[in-house]
Amino acid sequence: MDAKLEALKDLASSSRDITFAQEFINLDGISLLTQMVESGTDFGDMLSFMLTAFVELMDHGIVSWDTFSVAFIKKIASYVNKSAMDVAVLQRSLAILELMVLNSHDLYQKVAQEITIGQLIPHLQGVDQDIQTYTIAVINALFLKAPAEKRQEMANILAQKQLRSIILSNVIHSNRSINSEMAHQLYVLQVLTFNLLEDRMMTMMDPQDQAQRDIIFELRRIAFDVECEPNNSGSIEKRKSMYTRDYKKLGFINHVNPAVDFTQIPPGMLALDNMLYFAKHQQDAYIRIVLENSSREDKHECPFGRSSIELTKMLCEILKVGELPSETCPDFHPMFFIHDRSFEEFFCICIQLLNKTWKEMRATSEDFNKVMQVVKEQIMRALSTKPNSLDQFKSKLQNLSYTEILKIRQSERMNQEDFQSRPILELREKIQPEIMELIKQQRLNRLCEGTCFRKISSRRRQDKFWYCRLSPNHKVLHYGDLEESPQGEVTHDSLQEKLPVADIKAVVTGKDCPHMKEKGALKQNKEVLELAFSILYESDEYLNFIAPDKNEYCVWTDGLNALLGKEMTSDRTKSDLDTLLSMEMKLRLLDLENIQIPEAPPPIPKEPSNYNFVYDCN
Repeated sequence: MDAKLEALKDLASSSRDITFAQEFINLDGISLLTQMVESGTDFGDMLSFMLTAFVELMDHGIVSWDTFSVAFIKKIASYVNKSAMDVAVLQRSLAILELMVLNSHDLYQKVAQEITIGQLIPHLQGVDQDIQTYTIAVINALFLKAPAEKRQEMANILAQKQLRSIILSNVIHSNRSINSEMAHQLYVLQVLTFNLLEDRMMTMMDPQDQAQRDIIFELRRIAFDVECEPNNSGSIEKRKSMYTRDYKKLGFINHVNPAVDFTQIPPGMLALDNMLYFAKHQQDAYIRIVLENSSREDKHECPFGRSSIELTKMLCEILKVGELPSETCPDFHPMFFIHDRSFEEFFCICIQLLNKTWKEMRATSEDFNKVMQVVKEQIMRALSTKPNSLDQFKSKLQNLSYTEILKIRQSERMNQEDFQSRPILELREKIQPEIMELIKQQRLNRLCEGTCFRKISSRRRQDKFWYCRLSPNHKVLHYGDLEESPQGEVTHDSLQEKLPVADIKAVVTGKDCPHMKEKGALKQNKEVLELAFSILYESDEYLNFIAPDKNEYCVWTDGLNALLGKEMTSDRTKSDLDTLLSMEMKLRLLDLENIQIPEAPPPIPKEPSNYNFVYDCN
């Protein structure tokens, strides 16, 4: 047994190497591993190493996921369903289930029969953040691959207060910092939940549909406290006139048949759903907004109907409703996990903000688009502070009045002010080479510090890293694999591989990189494409990178171009150059404040008739 344990430990380690993996798989090693798992005779470390080796071997993409038996799936699922299970085994089992669901439609159906969200909930209540991360990843995978009818059923389970409170208390608000992978999985869950609104967002209202028109009648009834008049009350013309008047007060563009306003997609019927939710759940605020605006002069009224439709469309854009989760944007907001109708509650806060901003701007109907731009800026700035609750979000917006937005804009404009007079432009040109040299040195210093990169793989989530850094004399790139993400400095000695800078022929980026041409999934992923770059050296050899973020991408492409004596062209260089130039210019022009600088230099005076005034040192 000791020899077997040692062999499995070696196998788990060696399986990362593709050459070893191909040889092992050719010898039917995967079948042997699955039989050992199905037999159920191994436990603890032995089972953990076995599952680790399986994950590593499958990660190379050599074997199809569709080849596995139901017995194997049931065995892996049983490890997840057991209440007391070894942490390492549970972690690997969750990882295998997620990969099965994501990589095979047939396996999704089989896994969905074995695992329910209810069975996964206990794993979220533990204290191990890795287990929680893998659990949410499995929930996301089941959610992502579920057919439309099943997805709504899953969303109803996720919307339950019990599950939301577990995610909030045990995952988000626990006394630990959330790691990047957990943040990403929470962001994916947030996006998938909001994507359930896509059907309503893309559903156009049928002006002839009585049930849909009844919702508009309900909005009118709540606002003006009127009951639906029977057909025989008054003349048809009189009733039409009354409806038209009320629909105008409600702020619809089409006063005669407001149903036409909801034929625009997006936001389609989602806008009407939001309006009805606001009218029913925050009735006082709804009535106040409608009556307040209907009593104003025509040119200063804020049209509730039109505003609601445009605001819903804007919120869908901000929260990326209908889009697939991005691989590089872990932009989750804790406040959306608090309420089971978080999108509608978000709308209720924002529609009141829009009305308040309209009044502060003393806007007219011609200013509608301007008001929407200001409101979008207010919402984006409040969201960027990552409020923990909708109440916190509301209080952030209170501090972002129109006056405050103007002050922020003024301050930003002052910082970015670009002087256009000829003497200033000449001074800029004179200073620019010094600033570019400073940026170049900063980039090279960052390359000397080095960066940890994730290994390129078909798996979405992985724990494989490699490190690359430039030698202090700027002559050699040192790089090598790491077991885990480094906490401190990685020394040159610990990096096994070297690449002399003199051997580098070129740096290519984006779709020109060889690893973007090979990997179909990566090629289709726009975010990954924008972070990819490769170093070409010797006879068509490449060193391939995917930067952890846009900032590192700019630093490395700039630094490598600087080493090759080429121009640094990244967005970050342009931004840094503008910032540093602006600061340097302001410092040099401090003494000239309030002094008018002439466009042209003053004329050179004529030479004097004699030079007798010159002092003779002798």
